[in-house]
Amino acid sequence: MQCNVLVIDDSKQTANDMAEALRMLGHTVSIAMTPRTAIRTLNEVLPDVVFLDISMPGVDGLEVCRYLRRDPVTATIPIIIVSANSEQGYKDAAKAAGADGYLVKPALLDDMDQAINGIARRNASRAE
Repeated sequence: MQCNVLVIDDSKQTANDMAEALRMLGHTVSIAMTPRTAIRTLNEVLPDVVFLDISMPGVDGLEVCRYLRRDPVTATIPIIIVSANSEQGYKDAAKAAGADGYLVKPALLDDMDQAINGIARRNASRAE
């Protein structure tokens, strides 16, 4: 399944690496380096999946996740948190904020593929 993916990460290198990996998997990718840019991007094109960094200056990824969940337009878009922190507390906080998944950086190609495929399977089962 090909998806339109939005990567939100303040690290240009990380965002570009993730985008390249996702493109290798056959997905179309947009990158936003700040939450504000992400919101502008979401107003132009709604992605099928969002890969979202937690640690960003100013508004962090958890707040962005909560914002996306409150907005009726973006409330159902699957969100995968991608963080360098593997502690359970961060995973719990991401889930509480509304994230659909959590990957630890550096996210491996197979892990990103499994996350997207898992979302596709869940969406397909909901549609039945």
